Amino acid sequence: MNEVKNQQNSEYLISIIIPAYNEEMLVGQTVEAVSTITGVGQIIVVDDGSTDHTAAMAEKAGATVLRSEKNLGKGGALNLGLTKAIGDIILLVDADLGKTSIEARKLLDPVIKGQADLTIGRFTSRKRKGGFGLALNLARKAIRHLTGLNLEAPLSGQRALNRKALAALNNQFAAGFAVEVAMIIDLARHGLVIREVPVEMRHRETDRDFFGFLHRGRQFWDIFWVITSRMF
Repeated sequence: MNEVKNQQNSEYLISIIIPAYNEEMLVGQTVEAVSTITGVGQIIVVDDGSTDHTAAMAEKAGATVLRSEKNLGKGGALNLGLTKAIGDIILLVDADLGKTSIEARKLLDPVIKGQADLTIGRFTSRKRKGGFGLALNLARKAIRHLTGLNLEAPLSGQRALNRKALAALNNQFAAGFAVEVAMIIDLARHGLVIREVPVEMRHRETDRDFFGFLHRGRQFWDIFWVITSRMF
């Protein structure tokens, strides 16, 4: 196992899980950037059935790579990574953030200080919108209705959570593309503290083409299913 050797200045061991599907262009930069965060002792990249050189680029950058022959979806990929994560705090980071993934360090402080059980990275700016916001609006309204929380970025994949939060989730994330929404609802219902943290991150936007709309459609229906399953 490759290990990052900068954890000596922190009393907490931090494990980073990065789900990646065909992200050979940016995954290496992402791994290199987060490896400089104080306290990080483990970086796990889950190659979720990629057909490019994602795994090779991640390994070259120093990550431990877990490979899945088939595409598991984001929730499944995170669960595979979780089986090897040993940290006191789990940091979830998207593979396409590149150098801006260093901003994930801002998510750790509230968790380390006991001010939050889950932190969510809220991007302070976006270049353009990839879709029409249907999934985002559905997530916001459903979370407000079911938990009373008013969140701006409920779909953000940039998150830090402690072992208490993982235990409340039975040490497993929801499957599919609604993992973020399910996490918020379930942790809020357990009375855990959730905070959004502003971050200066940038990632590759989903294009307004057939495949972009297909992805967002799958995300919308996964969110709809998660919400419906938690209404009763």
